[in-house]
Amino acid sequence: MCGIWALFGSDDCLSVQCLSAMKIAHRGPDAFRFENVNGYTNCCFGFHRLAVVDPLFGMQPIRVKKYPYLWLCYNGEIYNHKALQQRFEFEYQTNVDGEIILHLYDKGGIEQTICMLDGVFAFILLDTANKKVFLGRDTYGVRPLFKAMTEDGFLAVCSEAKGLVSLKHSTTPFLKVEPFLPGHYEVLDLKPNGKVASVEMVKYHHCRDEPLHALYDSVEKLFPGFELETVKSNLRILFDNAVRKRLMTDRRIGCLLSGGLDSSLVAASLLKQLKEAQVQYPLQTFAIGMEDSPDLLAARKVANFIGSEHHEVLFNSEEGIQALDEVIFSLETYDITTVRASVGMYLISKYIRKNTDSVVIFSGEGSDELTQGYIYFHKAPSPEKAEEESERLLKELYLFDVLRADRTTAAHGLELRVPFLDHRFSSYYLSLPPEMRIPKNGIEKHLLRETFEDSNLLPKEILWRPKEAFSDGITSVKNSWFKILQDYVEHQVDDAMMATAAQKFPFNTPKTKEGYYYRQIFERHYPGRADWLTHYWMPKWINATDPSARTLTHYKSAAKA
Repeated sequence: MCGIWALFGSDDCLSVQCLSAMKIAHRGPDAFRFENVNGYTNCCFGFHRLAVVDPLFGMQPIRVKKYPYLWLCYNGEIYNHKALQQRFEFEYQTNVDGEIILHLYDKGGIEQTICMLDGVFAFILLDTANKKVFLGRDTYGVRPLFKAMTEDGFLAVCSEAKGLVSLKHSTTPFLKVEPFLPGHYEVLDLKPNGKVASVEMVKYHHCRDEPLHALYDSVEKLFPGFELETVKSNLRILFDNAVRKRLMTDRRIGCLLSGGLDSSLVAASLLKQLKEAQVQYPLQTFAIGMEDSPDLLAARKVANFIGSEHHEVLFNSEEGIQALDEVIFSLETYDITTVRASVGMYLISKYIRKNTDSVVIFSGEGSDELTQGYIYFHKAPSPEKAEEESERLLKELYLFDVLRADRTTAAHGLELRVPFLDHRFSSYYLSLPPEMRIPKNGIEKHLLRETFEDSNLLPKEILWRPKEAFSDGITSVKNSWFKILQDYVEHQVDDAMMATAAQKFPFNTPKTKEGYYYRQIFERHYPGRADWLTHYWMPKWINATDPSARTLTHYKSAAKA
């Protein structure tokens, strides 16, 4: 996890523009560098480093003697870099996983390069020999990337939007900043004056398709067919592999643990893999909640069962409310459910950074979207409609859960790893017949739970624990976090303000006082940037007015049972 930043064709003083890059210093607390591009006085790279792999030669932009005309700035982890290096007999100059991008590009061009990368990444690749700039981002947008481009060819790229919003350019008083789409790469021509022109934007991977790099990985052969036992065996093989490949780091590994199915499976599998790899330190697991929180109780149970070194972080409503401003600044969004869920994750990341030496943090993000874990999937009209919705959620992860997971951890210099969004695991899961993936017997994620039933990874009551949203599980059922927030906001936003909400915020007009309050904070930090969020996250197929699972009738009946 690092912070990347680059400008091409800047007509303002670079030493002034470079101040913007310092807005993302939290992403790389270990070192930083600015570097001008030879022959282009108005082009430069900025890089903030979190040293996770190759502490000696890991600074960027990466340049190697063999390709003096290539400059690479990337944020991410390429898990198959060693396998590809051996396969194609590339001569490495560093131990940095990203060096593989330079060799693959030289061998086969950008399309083949990006399709071969098994990992999470956002990159800027400059080829001064062929006068090209390439931007690319992983399938689900696990690593963030934003860009701003003007009609006269000024291009600015950054890991977070906050590193771009203050930039100046002569032809425009307000630089339009937008997220770079996941699963895409862009080709741009570099002109002699340092400015660029977009040539094409290409979608290189759909989450349903098996990735090209599957041809070269070391996963044992999967069994064909969709018999239940066959599918369960394949899922176990792929999930094990997803966790194992993510052990790639020189820093200590920890794991977020809410006590729900997803984080518990990740923690249990991770601990098993660390033992097999003979890692010498105990796995630290981290849970957060208020007193009487069901998450804390469940997480404690899992930690005792798997034998991790468990940390519990308690917070009260005042601390949560006080964090809202810095959370919304870090997130760069005002989406209601994202903000609610981010407070706990932000506070626990702060604790991890301050009190431990765990830096690489595993988490269960992506599972709900992939395995139809949200409670509203019980109301899906058909397996096919549920499949459509699952794919839509995965496509939009970069606006919601993946955004939350990245920004709340990166704000404290931590790197997040999410095995459920592994290319092989997710594409296989999405290839299964739609009727296999829907909730069964009133239980969501039935197939995933069944898959691990006989593995002895988790206690049965955790394996079959019903879905609880992270923003709900951190508080007691009697007093949900969303209710605490709504009660507080009631005194901050009055009816007169709500009456003029549509005039003040014509785009994505907030319908509730809570939404209005978050939007106000967002506009204070990022005025006029509301279009970064295309729409609010909200359950489907039910007349929901609030994104909390605890407001749904299915949850209420389960709580009574």
